[in-house]
Amino acid sequence: MRMVAVIAAAGLLISCGVVGTPVAPELVGVAPTVDKQKRQHALEAERQAAESAEPDPTLGGHDMDLPPSQPVGIR
Repeated sequence: MRMVAVIAAAGLLISCGVVGTPVAPELVGVAPTVDKQKRQHALEAERQAAESAEPDPTLGGHDMDLPPSQPVGIR
């Protein structure tokens, strides 16, 4: 039992202080997040503008409006 505790403690001690790859300060914080969101919003706006300019191919030239739906009678 003591051996298991020693191995577990050694494993925890070895893993402490392990550092990952360094991250540039330009990539961390609020400013990069805001810039990324602005780019995403601009791409979405362009995509929506392109979609609204093209006619819907499912209509197939049928642009006839249907009369409003009204109840015929009450039972």
